[in-house]
Amino acid sequence: MDAIDQAVRTSVQAPPGRPVALLRACHPVPTVVVTLLVSGVAGASGQGLPGCVLATAAVLAGQLSIGWSNDAVDAARDIAAGRSDKPVATGALLPRTVRISALVALAVCVPLSLAYGVLAGTVHLVGVSAAWLYNLWLKRTVLSWLPYAVGFASLPAFVTLGLPGQPRPDGWTVTAAALIGVGAHLGNVLPDIGGDLALGVRGWPQRLGPAGVRLLLPVPLVAATVLLALGRPSVPGAAAVALALAVAVGGALLGRHRPGAAFLAAILVAAADVALLLRQGPPSG
Repeated sequence: MDAIDQAVRTSVQAPPGRPVALLRACHPVPTVVVTLLVSGVAGASGQGLPGCVLATAAVLAGQLSIGWSNDAVDAARDIAAGRSDKPVATGALLPRTVRISALVALAVCVPLSLAYGVLAGTVHLVGVSAAWLYNLWLKRTVLSWLPYAVGFASLPAFVTLGLPGQPRPDGWTVTAAALIGVGAHLGNVLPDIGGDLALGVRGWPQRLGPAGVRLLLPVPLVAATVLLALGRPSVPGAAAVALALAVAVGGALLGRHRPGAAFLAAILVAAADVALLLRQGPPSG
């Protein structure tokens, strides 16, 4: 890593360590989306304001550690690929900076998670550990989907187990969250499959190829919609399933000629899943 730091210093003129660059390196969009989702689920589950703030802070710290560790681990690969969207690759940050930031965020995440509840915090830290394992190793294997499934499944379980009385999370909610995680993995990797293959990254989506991912992408998300709708049957749930099926099939068909259609369809189905997740209210267990 020291050699990479030196290469960055000598190859660019932009001063490293800028706060804006550090924010960009944390993968801000998924970090904000996941943090806000957990905050919303905590509120919908009946958690009080202090608990919501604590759960949100713990998840934010965890997501920051995941994003920064991703850029730290991929620094050499991103520099070699000339990634203009990566602050480390452009020289705006040194790899050591994001590495230290990831470790600090992880150190903050541990006490925040456990303060929400020992059992709940342990579940959250398992999810964060799975994401780190993805960055360090599983990203390049056929099991690259597994950390996403574990990480997303841990979030509703974390929120629920931190409620008064530590109620058990609904199994269908946890399973649906895991399926949303698998869909998020497929959607996240889809735009970069060509570049990943050129750099020797052969995770599950890369092995499927762009066409296979476009067809498969809506499947776990539609399955999640069905689970969430069946968990607590309602008219909005049935409507969400019908909408998800129509959008997914349409996206798969249009994706043959318009590559972005399948990804857009997946985003719409994921939005319906999140709406159902927020609507479900306190756990029934």
